[in-house]
Amino acid sequence: MGSFSITHWLVVLAVIVLLFGAKKIPELAKGVGKGIKSFKKEMSDDEQNEQITKTENTAQTNTQANINSEQKA
Repeated sequence: MGSFSITHWLVVLAVIVLLFGAKKIPELAKGVGKGIKSFKKEMSDDEQNEQITKTENTAQTNTQANINSEQKA
C-alpha cells in the first residue's frame, strides 16, 4: 500500500499517452526540463544576489563604524 507497483506505473503511463498522445510526450518532457533548468538558474542567481547584498551591508556597517570612531577621536 505504501509504494506503487509496476502495474500502477503502467496505468499512469497509459493514461498520459491517452490524454496527450505519443507525439506530445517528448514536447512535454522538454518543457518540464526547461522549466526545471530555469528554476535552478534563478535560485542560483538569487543566492548570488543575497551574498552580494550581505557583503554590501557589511561594508556599509564597517564604513559607518569607522566614521563614528573618527568623529569621537
